[in-house]
Amino acid sequence: MATTKDFYELLGVSRTASPEEIKKAYRKLAIQFHPDKNPGNKEAEEKFKEISHAYEVLSDKTKRAQYDQFGPEAFTSAGRASGPSGAGGGFHDPFDIFSQVFGSGFGGGGGGNSSIFEDLFGGGGGGSRRSSNGARDGSDLRYDLEIDFEDAVYGADKKIRIPKLSGCDHCNSSGCEPGSGRTTCTRCGGSGQVSMSQGFFSVRQACPSCQGAGQIVQNPCKICRGAGRVQTEKTLQIHIPPGVDTGSRLRVAGEGESGVRGGSVGDLYVFIHVRAHDIFHREGNDIICDVPVSFAVATLGGIVEVPTVTGKAKMRIPEGTQNGVVLRLKGKGVPSLRGGARGDMHVRIFIEVPKNLSREQRIDLENFSSKLVDSKNHPIRDQFISKAQRFMTED
Repeated sequence: MATTKDFYELLGVSRTASPEEIKKAYRKLAIQFHPDKNPGNKEAEEKFKEISHAYEVLSDKTKRAQYDQFGPEAFTSAGRASGPSGAGGGFHDPFDIFSQVFGSGFGGGGGGNSSIFEDLFGGGGGGSRRSSNGARDGSDLRYDLEIDFEDAVYGADKKIRIPKLSGCDHCNSSGCEPGSGRTTCTRCGGSGQVSMSQGFFSVRQACPSCQGAGQIVQNPCKICRGAGRVQTEKTLQIHIPPGVDTGSRLRVAGEGESGVRGGSVGDLYVFIHVRAHDIFHREGNDIICDVPVSFAVATLGGIVEVPTVTGKAKMRIPEGTQNGVVLRLKGKGVPSLRGGARGDMHVRIFIEVPKNLSREQRIDLENFSSKLVDSKNHPIRDQFISKAQRFMTED
């Protein structure tokens, strides 16, 4: 599930809302739109997923900072960490998020709703992840993709291989060997749930005989062994848009894991990691580059060629430029992922001090320093000496 809606608007809070205000807003909306309170209402189910993913991002300090920088287009849903450069773990399940906030006894969504949970929602339901016939939606997948700095600036197409669970072709994802079918589970009578007493409470949970499907496979498929899914590996071509940065997330709809018994297919989320560059450093959409110039050019001024992501450019160095001065090249930065103005390039001047001087060069430099240059040529040094004079007296 992904959305381009603003997460703050989804929860109805301001961008400066405290963690307590965000949690309070989520609790109110989660109860209102929980699928067990709105059985069969797809809009409520989607709303529940949206607010759950919004809460997962905004309740985490690090993820909230990333979201504030990249916005909903690049940070559409909170993800579970996985290993580098590979698919693994999906996004946190919205029902798990709900359980973390309300307590483990209130998970809902197709597994073990207690009478307390039913009272909270005014009567229990079958849940949204597992229907009466055992259908269950496929999981979203995550893939961590490492790209070069240039790919982040220009955009690129990348091929990736995704291991995932796909529908079994042999049994058409039914889990049954062709020619056979299913029978009604005798333990739950086809409901998919059984009741168990725990002290004063009556707890309903998925039937252990049919795993909540309400039906038993007569002759399991010899390929998938009744699961309806098999482990596969698929090659995909992913388009990387210009302007992405580390932390950007791309959604590929319908490329997650297949559902069970007719459940919908999940999505794939590609997490971008940009490798460091040799000479360029990125800050937002601006690029920083340290450019060395000679002592003579910094003193006398001149024209130097500097590298940019759009090709080399000529830059005028003013007379008397000091070390660390930053000069700007407008529009030579990174394109905006949201379609705004392109960033700038900031050239930070680094004055290179000559080394390995010959005897003649040393004599010329000493003559220049002692005879040809006086205090008016070093105003910064003279100001420093004047301010530091009281600390330079001998003990």
